Formats: sequence, C-alpha cells, structure tokens
Amino acid sequence: MAVDVVMPQMGESIFEGTITKWLKKPGDKVERDEPLFEISTDKVDAEIPSPTAGVLKEIKIPEGHTVPIQTVVAVIDGAGTATVSEPTPAPAPAAAKPAATPSPVAPAAKPAPAASAPSPAVPAPAAVPASAAERIHSSPLVRRLAKEHGVDLASLEGTGAGGRITKQDIEAVIAAQSGAAPAAPAVSAGRAPSAAVRPAPPPPPPAPAAAPGVPAVHGSQFVPTLQVGVPRERIYFGNYEIQPLSVMRQKIAEHMVASKHVSPHVYSVDEIDMTKVAATRAKAKAEFEQRYETKLTFMPFFVKAAVSGLRAYPTLNASLDGTNVVLHKEINIGMAVALDWGLIVPVIKSADEKNLLGIQRTLNDLAERARTKKLKPEEVQEGTFSITNPGVFGGLFGLPVISQPNVGILGLGAIEKRPVVVDDAIAIRSMCYVTLSYDHRVVDGAIAHQFLHKVKETLENWSEPLV
Repeated sequence: MAVDVVMPQMGESIFEGTITKWLKKPGDKVERDEPLFEISTDKVDAEIPSPTAGVLKEIKIPEGHTVPIQTVVAVIDGAGTATVSEPTPAPAPAAAKPAATPSPVAPAAKPAPAASAPSPAVPAPAAVPASAAERIHSSPLVRRLAKEHGVDLASLEGTGAGGRITKQDIEAVIAAQSGAAPAAPAVSAGRAPSAAVRPAPPPPPPAPAAAPGVPAVHGSQFVPTLQVGVPRERIYFGNYEIQPLSVMRQKIAEHMVASKHVSPHVYSVDEIDMTKVAATRAKAKAEFEQRYETKLTFMPFFVKAAVSGLRAYPTLNASLDGTNVVLHKEINIGMAVALDWGLIVPVIKSADEKNLLGIQRTLNDLAERARTKKLKPEEVQEGTFSITNPGVFGGLFGLPVISQPNVGILGLGAIEKRPVVVDDAIAIRSMCYVTLSYDHRVVDGAIAHQFLHKVKETLENWSEPLV
C-alpha cells in the first residue's frame, strides 16, 4: 500500500516549507518515525519523521525547493516491494531564473511572447467581497509592505494556502502600480504546480544573482544591502567560488535587513565587575553539576539580571505596533544559539518565574534541541527581549541587531581578568563589557543606561540562591 508523505504544517502561521536535505534515497527501507527529510521554515529547521514503515518509492520534491503545506513530497510503499521510481527532476535550473525571484516548485518556464507583440500588463489580484475580507491572513512583512505602499489588503485575493496573502501577491500590486512586471505568484496549496510565465528581468543596473529562494523585495525603501549600488562586474572577478545561501541564511538576511530598515538602532555600553558571580559559580559548579546533572554557566546569571532590569524598566520589554507601544506582561527571553549552519533564537518563556536552576536547565535543553533540529515553532516565537553572547567566542563586545519585534537586545562580552581601580587601589577583577542595542522610536538613552545600571548592580551585588 502506497503512503503519501506530505509537507507538514510546523505552526499556525506557517504555510510553506523548504526541503533542505533528504536523509533517505529511493529504494531505502525506512521505519516508522525514523527521520526521513529535513525542512526549513521561516521559524525553525526540523527533521521530519516517516509516517509509516516501508520502502521509499519516490521523491517528488527535490532538495532546495519550497512548497506549500500538505504538498505530497514523497511516496512510501508500506508493503516494501514497490518498484523504485527515479526522483522528480528539479523544475528549472537556478541559472535560468531572474535574480532574487522566489522559487515555487513549477515546471520549466514557458518561452516569452514574441517581441513583435507588446506584453500585456499583469493585472493585480482581484478584489474580494467584503464578507471574505473580514479576516485577512498575511505575514507582518506583507502588512508592512502594504502600509508603505498604500495597498489595501482587504481588496486583495491571496494565492497562498487558505487564501493567505503572500509576499508575491503584494509585490505584484506594487509592481503593477509602478508599471513594472511583477513576479509570478506562488503556487497555492491544494492544486498541482503549473508552468508560470517568468517576467523579464528589471532594467539595468542589474543586482547580483541570488540563490534560488531569495525573496525579491521591491521599492527603494527596502533593498538588501548586498544589492545596493554594487555593479555585477565588481563582485565577480579573479578566482572565486559561488556558494548559494542556505534557506536559514536567506531568512537571517531578510530578518536582519528588515530590522535595520524598521528600527533606528542606538547602542549603549557598560562594564560589569563579575568577580562575585565568578567566585559564586566556581565554588558551586562541581556540586551543582553532580546534584542536578547539568553544567552551571554564566548565562543564567545574566538572564536573571536582565529580568531584574526589565521589571524595573518595562519599556524595554515591549514592541511597537504602529503608534501603539505594546508593554508585555510576560518576560520571555530569546537566547541566540550559534549553529554550524547559522543562528537561531529559541525563547525562555516566563523567565521571570524561573529560578537560576530552572533557567539553566531550559537553556541547555533549548540549545541542545536547536543543534539537533528538534525545536518546535512555538519555541522560537513570542520573545519579548533578547540576549546574545559573542563573548563565548572571545569577543570583547558586540553591537547586535535587534530581533524584531523586540525593542532591545543585550550583548555580552568575554569575562576576563583585568587591572581596575577599586577604592583608589589597583586590583585584579573579572570584568565584562555589556552592550544594549535599542530601538530609539521607543527607548531613549536615559532608560537604556538605567536598565544597564540595574543589570550591573544585580550582578555586582549577587545575592540570590542558586536553587
């Protein structure tokens, strides 16, 4: 009996996924719940288990392609005796696509119309009745683009899963308004992919060629910096090697450019004497690890100090929604975790309700599952403040980019012994630089430095028990 393997929905707001790696090949035996392939979404990377035991009969969607949820990506023969089919070939080579064009799974592009006949303008998505537009399904990026370009989302009919308005839909409207040919709309869920007519590339100067799947962003207000004012011939010269961006790096690039575009970043720096915390940790870490079977690091001390700062100055535990400041009651700390293939920010939910042991265990668990691609989408959502730690790699300090929609992120430098003046005498102390990147639309310098002072005061006068 043949069993279809579908692209799963990894969260309420996720409507598509990219297959980054097949862990089995046609003809291989698979067990139920054995990892079958890896996917990447705009929230998290994950391994997808096999829904049944049998033999992998056919791979329908090759690696590197993005498809809507519930799309059949492979077929497993439950009896284990099926004839193996060759993998479905890639729809179109990357070199044939225009730069920075989204890559829905579709057969090779049809040839362009003859030059003698002018191409008709591509119409904007049709308007929908008022009753169908009561609840608009779209991402924050789509809503922001619509607001910037004066597009009424209620008048659009989405081509995404469940009528969701995709970025391609809004780009089509923007391009139609400016007289440019929009990108082909993405393949919607629930119907088979069909051939799409690719528009001609925009007039020169051309942008550098992008890897398949890199989102196209129209409008002079929001353009990736790698494509701004850099002629192609100045990039490709001499001996070079081209490595396409991974899906995760594409998402990181999109989020970082969006953050720099949205938030006016300001930075404040302070120095903290970590001698007392270092002594407390050195004295307790052996017994702590033996009793609780988890290592004691410096990070939970910083998390607890950040919680104290956020309680005292809740403006930093906020988000901006238009002209409204949303002050979050929960304190959910996002922790940047470095991976071999990128960066991800799992969230410690309700960090203000956990003691130091609880924070340490949560940190270790989230970091381990991030590195093994076991995180759930909800575990990288709803962060209200972020912390990143370049100091673990020896960095003196860094100036991190704000993780949207937060208004602040704390950067930790290396803890190292330095000579400092204490009570008019030179002493050797364990010192650490900390930086705060904050959104100047919401947070002013006075609040930022008061927050840092509270973090500094908490750590330099540490008095909380470890458990």
